[in-house]
Amino acid sequence: MYETFTIGPGITLRYMQVRRFKQSCLSVQLLRPMCRQEAAKNALLPAVLLRGSRDYPDLKRITEKLDDLYGASVGTLVRRIGDYQTTGFYCGFIDDRFAMEEDTVLEPMLRFVGQLLLEPVTENGCFDEDYVESEKKNLISVIESEKADKRAYAAGRLLQLMGREDSFGIPRLGEKEDVAAVTPAELWRHYQNVLRESPVELFYVGCAPAQQLCRILEEIFRPLQRQVMALPGQTDFSASECVDERERMDIVQGKLCMGFLTPITQNDPRFAAMQVANNVFGGGQTSKLFMHIREEKSLCYAIGAGYYGSKGLITVHAGIDFDKEEAVRREVLQQLRLCAQGEFTREELEGAKETILSGLRAVYDSPGAIEGYFSTAAISGQERTPQSHAAQIRAVTREAVAEAAATIVPHSTFFLEGGAP
Repeated sequence: MYETFTIGPGITLRYMQVRRFKQSCLSVQLLRPMCRQEAAKNALLPAVLLRGSRDYPDLKRITEKLDDLYGASVGTLVRRIGDYQTTGFYCGFIDDRFAMEEDTVLEPMLRFVGQLLLEPVTENGCFDEDYVESEKKNLISVIESEKADKRAYAAGRLLQLMGREDSFGIPRLGEKEDVAAVTPAELWRHYQNVLRESPVELFYVGCAPAQQLCRILEEIFRPLQRQVMALPGQTDFSASECVDERERMDIVQGKLCMGFLTPITQNDPRFAAMQVANNVFGGGQTSKLFMHIREEKSLCYAIGAGYYGSKGLITVHAGIDFDKEEAVRREVLQQLRLCAQGEFTREELEGAKETILSGLRAVYDSPGAIEGYFSTAAISGQERTPQSHAAQIRAVTREAVAEAAATIVPHSTFFLEGGAP
């Protein structure tokens, strides 16, 4: 059972009653427009809030409280959803059904999370400086670690190049120089704006009565003074000028990333066909890229394609020997042409569909997977359920796949090659 409730001005609870798990989950997400000026602060904010609150002013007391709540967990939650960035928490905790007879978990857990969000530790009227500086170092370390993952780094650079005129080119966690520049006072001012202006999305999965949840959450959020900011609508991708960029790094395997555009986004009736087309092209081990470029021709160590439905972007990533670059580029374009011409086997088509259908079946495997699918869909303005989505995938024809593939056009490339920078 999936229901929606209004908790306060701009505060929405999405409630899914599920009784087959021992664990419940709750996400708290405050929505912001994705922009360079805020990205780092939004990524930093929940980490600082999670360092301490009025009654639990340090990590030791927070851990003790979570242990008392049968080993509950709270973590930061920072997502990019189209043109939006979310900042907040994700919590997991057992249903009251499985607590000792005299214990309850739901209400103390919700009030604990509410205190973390609304009553942080302060120093001189703003965030504790030690907490802010510590979490800045942690966030910069995470951002820098992405460069150690050469595939992720190359993929990120490609998106930045293609999205120079679009919010999608902004890294989800912001730039490390922006993180380094944040001060406790600046972060505190931003926090006040976030609480006052941001639409709040709450998503609960479990078996607690909806009325009980609404009552507790209304009490928690009632003190907030709200002047909710209307978020701008999601936009189509604003593509920058095409580029073909290279970068040298001390690596033994090249990383080739190729970017493509399509007018088909998640709001298009052809969305399911494009998902299948992407999987036929490069979405798994039955795809044309994998079977023909890696398996048959041995031109790469790994290869695949990803589709960003919110913006109509398709990216191909390949791990290759440096001297195979041109051959791989040619073969990628050739396999795309074959997809657009409908030259793929029944096995390739059915394998592509099954990859997507398997992912949709897995949505109901855990509270976290349910929250991830439905919460992201709601923020994106999508009303598809996994069941209706699966029906659309099954109905996709060979002709629809070819027509979708024919809309894909090359845009930019990024090649991470070996040698001294």
